[in-house]
Amino acid sequence: MGHSRDGRIFAESRAARNGCGAVSMQQYDFIIIGAGSTGCVLANRLSAKPNLQVLLLEAGPKDRNPWIHIPIGYYRTMGDTSINWGYQTDAVPQSGGRSFDWPRGKVLGGCSSINGLVYARGQAEDFDYWRQLGNTGWSFDDVLPYFRRAEGATIDGLDEDYHGRDGPLGISRASQNPLCDAYIQAAEQAGIPANSDYNGRQQEGAGYFQVTTRNGWRSSAATAYLRPARKRPNLHIQTGTMVRRLVIEGTKVVGVEVERNGRIDVLRAGREVLLSAGAINSPKILQLSGIGDAQHLRQLGIDVAHDLPAVGENLQDHYTCRSTYRCSQPVTVNDEVRNWRGKAAVGLRWLKDRGGPMSLSAGQVGVFAKTRPDVMTPDVQFHFMRYSAQKRGRVLDPYSGFTVTVCQLRPESRGHVRIASADHRLPPSIQPNYLDSSTDRDTMVAGVRLVRKVAGQNALADYISDEILPGADVTSDDQLLAYVRANGSSIFHPSSTCRMGTDVGAVVDPRLRVHGLTGLRVADASIMPTLVSANTNAACIMIGEKAADMILQDIS
Repeated sequence: MGHSRDGRIFAESRAARNGCGAVSMQQYDFIIIGAGSTGCVLANRLSAKPNLQVLLLEAGPKDRNPWIHIPIGYYRTMGDTSINWGYQTDAVPQSGGRSFDWPRGKVLGGCSSINGLVYARGQAEDFDYWRQLGNTGWSFDDVLPYFRRAEGATIDGLDEDYHGRDGPLGISRASQNPLCDAYIQAAEQAGIPANSDYNGRQQEGAGYFQVTTRNGWRSSAATAYLRPARKRPNLHIQTGTMVRRLVIEGTKVVGVEVERNGRIDVLRAGREVLLSAGAINSPKILQLSGIGDAQHLRQLGIDVAHDLPAVGENLQDHYTCRSTYRCSQPVTVNDEVRNWRGKAAVGLRWLKDRGGPMSLSAGQVGVFAKTRPDVMTPDVQFHFMRYSAQKRGRVLDPYSGFTVTVCQLRPESRGHVRIASADHRLPPSIQPNYLDSSTDRDTMVAGVRLVRKVAGQNALADYISDEILPGADVTSDDQLLAYVRANGSSIFHPSSTCRMGTDVGAVVDPRLRVHGLTGLRVADASIMPTLVSANTNAACIMIGEKAADMILQDIS
């Protein structure tokens, strides 16, 4: 490997060293692994400095699939393994021994290209707790400027102290609808305050979701951050590239070994490697590189580069369970798409003004509520959707119906991500341990009861004919818990597997540097000390904004 005069390092193909190809004379200051919600932000902000050569690696393809950009397209992309890792968890003991689908974005934009578009930051108390754990610089006051920097909100009436108007990420309000209005009113009647901005001064309440769209189209990290930066001569974007391992010399990470089109290359970074592959793939790559629990790695025949047992531990996710209702009026999406004429009309409406069912996010109304009077902040979140199906992602029900899901916002159960093989092509073992904590079980039962309480209010009396799921005969706590165990699922918010902290159970420090190594940072949902009380995309983009600032400060 050769060094340039200014300290940057050339990439040299292993195939070339074996006489199988030409030497690649590219040079990079930073190599970013993963073009997801955080990686795209890093690529934009770092490459804004023209003296820095930045390489962004993505295992998946470019974001050319048209369903990525149409909001309702998440209904298709969640199951499309051409742009989705399509992970499966191990069997979960407390959830009936079931395994769960865990879609993760494998495309430019990562999960921001396939998710349900809900933009929710979490509670101020989430970030203040991170600071209390010793993570200096991560309180809510510290991170709020980065949320605001990202936002290009077009919603009227927002508190300007809490929101940004000029950022790259499009933020709109979910489209209003009489059934949605009635649901918000019913929540008020059930004692949950109306709240038109859960990303403002307080989270508690019911209101329309804020969603990542601009002019009717999905605003992903790729469209918001990569698209305006992609012509910069110092930003290099490489798709279809699988990372095999990190290259480590002593205690310094100096590069990345990758596989692309059957060819193995070793790419060298003059300054740092930035791991932004997400809560599953970031710990996987660390473990494949010999960074993790030494005993586990040796069992797989992997040479130990750095014994760091916390890698892959502390996995957290939001477990969710749905209730569905038969609607007594033809006001749901089920009614609009029941036959080919309706589907044609929906398509024409989208083409005309980017409205109608094709503009829907995974939830139109959000509710953040307390299940008990002794909790200080909301502990459950509802997603209200004006459609219903027998199973998520399947054909809509043949009758008018709507769905309400509830998830516990601060799960106490902890799982892990551990590689099961030294082969980088194989998926890791994922054990979320849903409902392992009695608090989690009790909160989910209370959450389903609260969904029922809202559904029983006068505001919805003219809309609901009967409860389909869990069903009127499911009434006791034991019956509700059995329903939650048998029918709950992931809401796809894995986090915390490379936890930030200053204690021995942490993987990265508050500046996101991996403990015990140089030249390597992790920046994505995996660094969250605890899972935010909301959907995770907004926080991941904030992490990217803050990480970029810290990196530029550290190299200045």
